[in-house]
Amino acid sequence: MDAALALFLEHGFDETTVDQVVAAAGISRRSFFRYFGTKEDIVFGDLAELGPVILEALRERPDDEPIWDALEQAFGVLATQVNPERGAMIGRLVATSPALRAAHLEKHLRWQEVLAPEVERRVSTGDAPRGLVGEAIVATALACLDAASTAWLREGGEGGLDELRRLTRLALAAVRKG
Repeated sequence: MDAALALFLEHGFDETTVDQVVAAAGISRRSFFRYFGTKEDIVFGDLAELGPVILEALRERPDDEPIWDALEQAFGVLATQVNPERGAMIGRLVATSPALRAAHLEKHLRWQEVLAPEVERRVSTGDAPRGLVGEAIVATALACLDAASTAWLREGGEGGLDELRRLTRLALAAVRKG
């Protein structure tokens, strides 16, 4: 994974081949594909699986807590799961690769599928079709997380994950006020 990330940063994700990755890592193509289904999985593999971790953190929040506060706190679990340097590296790669942007959106859709029912359970949906409100809130919260990440990376990842959490809080607050 480290060898691949170094190559991606040096040469670009889209320009780096699986053959270059396996050569740098000293493994066979067969071994590579035993651990990773795609090049994108090297970058996002374990991040895509954090949806259930965020869901558990959300479920631990009080039911009467405002949903935006509950989501902000639930997203805070990411700080305990992601290495700040690796997070910044992934953010830089996503910003420069259409393939990684697509994989990033797919990861968010998986998170949305996991989180939306719990959000919907917690909020009044009025006469909206089932699923609409939960999906809209989660999609908006994830957009806030992305906006905060972009701002954090623009500043060079300064302040680590505490700063990223602060920026996420500001983005969520902007949506709440709007």
